[in-house]
Amino acid sequence: MKLAVFTSHFPGRLNTFFARDMRAMIEAGIELHIFPLYPLDPGLWRYVPDILGPQVLPRDRVHHLDLRETLPPRGLTRVSHVARFLRDTSAIRASAIGFGLLPAAKCEYTFLKAWTWAQAYADDFDHVLAYWGNYSATCAYVFHRLMSRTVPMSMFLHAGTDLYRDQVFLGQKMLYADNIFVVCEFNRRFIEARFRDIYPRLARKIHLYHLGLDLDAFRVELDHRQASTVLAVGSLEAIKGFDYLIDATARMVARGVAVTLEIVGEGPERVRLMELAERLGLRSRVVFHGLLPFDAVREIMGQATLLAHPSTGLGDAVPTVIKESLALGTPVVASNVAGIPELLDDGRCGALVPPKDADALANAIERLLADAPKRRQIALAGRRHAERRFDLWRNGAALAARLKNTQRHTWEPASPQARRVS
Repeated sequence: MKLAVFTSHFPGRLNTFFARDMRAMIEAGIELHIFPLYPLDPGLWRYVPDILGPQVLPRDRVHHLDLRETLPPRGLTRVSHVARFLRDTSAIRASAIGFGLLPAAKCEYTFLKAWTWAQAYADDFDHVLAYWGNYSATCAYVFHRLMSRTVPMSMFLHAGTDLYRDQVFLGQKMLYADNIFVVCEFNRRFIEARFRDIYPRLARKIHLYHLGLDLDAFRVELDHRQASTVLAVGSLEAIKGFDYLIDATARMVARGVAVTLEIVGEGPERVRLMELAERLGLRSRVVFHGLLPFDAVREIMGQATLLAHPSTGLGDAVPTVIKESLALGTPVVASNVAGIPELLDDGRCGALVPPKDADALANAIERLLADAPKRRQIALAGRRHAERRFDLWRNGAALAARLKNTQRHTWEPASPQARRVS
């Protein structure tokens, strides 16, 4: 099967789970081509994991378009296709304008990409897959609508970037898709709550897919770890809750706990977080590593006493760093939000705390730091959970099989009421 995959940014600084999924499908016998909305930055190829290196995915199967290459738009030969394109983009435009000028502008950019790609590739593929439900899915939808062949279209829905906010045309895209892959049961329930009017038509085609790990690349080392070292990994933005983690660290230090906090990542909150650590007297207790390659992050994670992920709300649905920590046998303390309880098997392989509660976070971390047998119990349970749920090759083979066996359904356009429920 020849698969067209629409995504936002490839290569990019954070491509780990995308690269894993693509490799798993290649291993399952799918020939895939990637259509990234962002133009190529050659300097970002170095961030692509070896698992999806050029020997696995030839770079001529990654189809970048500079915006200049889409202007002026090239003509389509079929009048019916032109009419369909104008009708479809008008409907999407009407949806986008309700979300503000920026989403509307992004859609216009997406239309140009879809139009241009359709000239060269529209009938080359057996299946179209949108890896994200936002503009990637919009592009895949427009591209698919310009195909002459009748082939299936599927889409993923992940988290804040494509499900929890800016749901431009989302109801219509879900109705149009043959498969909707969600990465946690929380997302299934979210769709049911927010799209109650059309959920009965969606339910049968929503499938749970666990983003996987190559577990052989994650060795469990329970002994010889650093003492009282808490690790946090992620982009430095408010939704990650790292300010609450720094506050929790200060509370533990005030109680005489010899804890060190290491933070890996970059982002807009870096300066504010560094100033907070300084103000709380934690200059020697908080280490900011910045952005590190995956191998370096995995090494630090495998040495840490535990990982903390204090999300403040609906941002990440199933943070990849939590899965990686489970695979490495690193105990996790995390917020009880979105799909995180599912990752931690409802607390059986980690500690769950309320979001935005520095005191509860400090207490949970302090208890685990002081209880080595409990940490070992949690670590072993976490690895077993990862092996049951997050095996990349098993999950990827199941995904590939579903894509190969999907037939195109008869599409019914959404009613004007097919929108999110506030």
